[in-house]
Amino acid sequence: MPSTAVTPQQVAEAVRDAMWKDDRASQLLGIEVLDIGPGTARLRMTVRPDMLNSHAICHGGLITTLADSAFAFACNAYNDFTVASGFDVNLVASARLGDVLTATAAEVGKTRRTGLYDIDVRDQDGRRIAAFRGRSMTLTGKLVIPGLPSTRGV
Repeated sequence: MPSTAVTPQQVAEAVRDAMWKDDRASQLLGIEVLDIGPGTARLRMTVRPDMLNSHAICHGGLITTLADSAFAFACNAYNDFTVASGFDVNLVASARLGDVLTATAAEVGKTRRTGLYDIDVRDQDGRRIAAFRGRSMTLTGKLVIPGLPSTRGV
């Protein structure tokens, strides 16, 4: 008899869909969610003219927003209501008009209440643009999608 259990990957994909519909900031910036999995996410953003600062380079805050969005999708992928408790970001190269930036988030470690995630932002040529490290806090008793199980620890 086939199992009807929901896999961690299915939970991550359902969380992605639920989060995306209300993520107006990411939508406004034209961010796309390319991949998601338990504790991981990969998002993409193309640098537009309205994202440039007075030096004709992408505003660092917008690069940070891309990384923060990847962080959010990765740390919520277990269907536990999880928020950022802090992050550090290092901008290591400039992004310019037309550059396609990809933020890849990977879980470094997770406990019941806290998590640590590294997000690597690179351009279309594989050049590192930013290194972001996020710290998360899981809030108890709240799920992203009610009725869908948490897969933390599965």
